[in-house]
Amino acid sequence: MAPPPPPPPPPPPSNVNHLSHPCIYERKSRLMKWLGKLFKTSSSSRRGGGSSGGSGTGGYNPHYLGEENMVVRAPARMPDGCPRVRKEQEELDHAMALSLSEGLGKPSGYNEWWMDDNYGGALPRAADGGRMNSSTYPRYGTMQFHPSGNRVCSGCHYDIGYGNYLGCMGVYFHPNCFRCHSCGNPITEHEFSLSGRDPYHKTCFKELTHPKCEVCLEFIPTNENNLIEYRCHPFWSQKYCPSHEHDHTARCCSCERLESWNVRYYSLEDGRSLCLECMESAIMDTGDCQPLYHAIRDYYEGLNMRLDQQIPMLLVERQTLNEAIVGEKNGYHHMPETRGLCLSEEQTVTSILKRPRIGGRQLIGLRTQPQKLTRKCEVTAILVLYGLPRLLTGAILAHELMHGWLRLKGYRNLNPEVEEGICQVLSYMWLESEVLPGSSSNRASSSAAASSSSSSSKKGEKSNVENKLGEFFMHQIANDSSPAYGGGFRAANAAVNKYGLRRTLDHIRLTGNFPL
Repeated sequence: MAPPPPPPPPPPPSNVNHLSHPCIYERKSRLMKWLGKLFKTSSSSRRGGGSSGGSGTGGYNPHYLGEENMVVRAPARMPDGCPRVRKEQEELDHAMALSLSEGLGKPSGYNEWWMDDNYGGALPRAADGGRMNSSTYPRYGTMQFHPSGNRVCSGCHYDIGYGNYLGCMGVYFHPNCFRCHSCGNPITEHEFSLSGRDPYHKTCFKELTHPKCEVCLEFIPTNENNLIEYRCHPFWSQKYCPSHEHDHTARCCSCERLESWNVRYYSLEDGRSLCLECMESAIMDTGDCQPLYHAIRDYYEGLNMRLDQQIPMLLVERQTLNEAIVGEKNGYHHMPETRGLCLSEEQTVTSILKRPRIGGRQLIGLRTQPQKLTRKCEVTAILVLYGLPRLLTGAILAHELMHGWLRLKGYRNLNPEVEEGICQVLSYMWLESEVLPGSSSNRASSSAAASSSSSSSKKGEKSNVENKLGEFFMHQIANDSSPAYGGGFRAANAAVNKYGLRRTLDHIRLTGNFPL
């Protein structure tokens, strides 16, 4: 028998750039080896399945371009009438979905992008940016299979078609639609941060979550244990680096906030600093304080606690107040700094005669005069530190006037917790009447409330800034940690709330202690 004729020569290799049939470009992976075998088998069966033509070197085999991409020629129509290209495309998409689901099955907190080689060949992965908590990421199961022509961008909600796309969190995006939830710009970096299902640039996520120092305006550094450590004011919630407590950063003598580097405080001549908000209502000399002093005396009269004696009141500097404390034989003083004093001894003190003027960020030109104080009754004078806001000055006056009232009414030899505690209660009650004038309190009579509202109306409506300062001064009184001022206030306040002010004072006169 004559030998069979030799097989026809293979057609010349086609140029990839001139393929007339649609092609599919995908990133090569481990699974693509299996796909290569699949398409190799399909190519062989298309030529009749003979072993003589199945070497894989002919023009009908898939072409591999370098090491990254492969091109698969779309086959002819199958005998059953279904286009082969659709069947193979669905097989390819299903294989890709399985591959992606393997990536999504990684531990929680690990996320990955996928894209074809035309986007630069990079495979960015989500990183732990800032303080991102990986426990918030859901675990993803097998991704729902979609034919490639039905992929919908989760950003713009348009079909992706056969163009470049990204896959993240089980959904697809056009590369330009995968955007930062904070700034709205596309995420093109290799690493990004996630909060729930919202992606962020690492820098944007840090801006949102990493605390900044409100003094130096920089990100608060980590300590030796790689933890973010900072200080926070219990009332103002001002966050700052721990180093600013020791680097001579100015602190307001009234509200205790630290000076920010972009807002400068005023410097008083006695070395104290005053912030801009406290400066707005600061009382600077004795003449300016007289209307407030008389208003508080009226408040006492409304409580049926009239002061018959005219007790002198002077505003003084810090040094004068400290010297007066040394010359005073009796009394318990608030440390580290006393801001008011009820004198019972004769002394010569230097009072503020005329308020200082502003020169840059300093208050200069303070005029003082010495004044000899003679004792005409149990109380010689009341001294208050100058340069404090109106509400703080009034709270100090209310406290010191209570000391004077106790001495003038014959309350003798009280222990510091009782005397300072009941004085703090009167200070707190006056602040409460100023900051919360509409609040009902069973501790004060209606006449006291009317007197307080009358004095407030003469002063005019207080700003939100001043009201907030008043709330802070009340917070200071209520949360004082000292045994006499803090513990004494809480015990006295409980007694006044339970029995009323008058019954509490009567009990103190008889027993020297608060009623239980």
